[in-house]
Amino acid sequence: MIAFIEGPAWYAALTIFVVFSLWRLGWVLLMGGDKHKSPARASAAAGAIRNIFVDLAPRGAFLKRGKVWFVALAGYAFHLGLFAVLLFAAPHVDFIEQKLLGFGWTPMPYWGFIVTAEIAFAGLLLLWIRRFVDPVTRLISRLDDHLAAGLTFIVMLTGCLALGQQSVFLRGLHMGFVELWLVYFPFSSLFHTFTWPLSRGYSGALFGRRGIRA
Repeated sequence: MIAFIEGPAWYAALTIFVVFSLWRLGWVLLMGGDKHKSPARASAAAGAIRNIFVDLAPRGAFLKRGKVWFVALAGYAFHLGLFAVLLFAAPHVDFIEQKLLGFGWTPMPYWGFIVTAEIAFAGLLLLWIRRFVDPVTRLISRLDDHLAAGLTFIVMLTGCLALGQQSVFLRGLHMGFVELWLVYFPFSSLFHTFTWPLSRGYSGALFGRRGIRA
């Protein structure tokens, strides 16, 4: 069973993930935008870069609001923590070398994984709980948002349980949920992983061209 999960099932899930992610990205890029009818007042490229990289921190006018700090810190904790775990956890580095790229890099130490995983877990749970308790966020949250959060949580949890790599069952369980996550990814809100720089860049370029800071 584990041979099927780590072999054909893995490559099938990866193929679905890559093909449909590229399809959706291509569809977004080919949409284009409205033609500009007024002369540019400033650089659109500078506006896009600023909005993607520089303006990630909350604006000064909002820093006195506790909700802003809560969302910002929880968001950074989850996204940066998950990114670090995905790329630098020792089992993941080994998997990337054996199944994907043919080479790896120095992984984070075990204690580093534990701390980073706890930070990512805390961020995810805080953001997910907010979808239930905040009246505005609860109103705009869809079933897909909860499924994406729940599936991501299960993937992270089973990954921690399988960390020792001594239990074939736990390793297979984690891989199975990873493959389900990959198949679900292109069709869900998880796809914002790829579209957020495009949307931020587009809005930044639009306002930058007008000489306005987005």
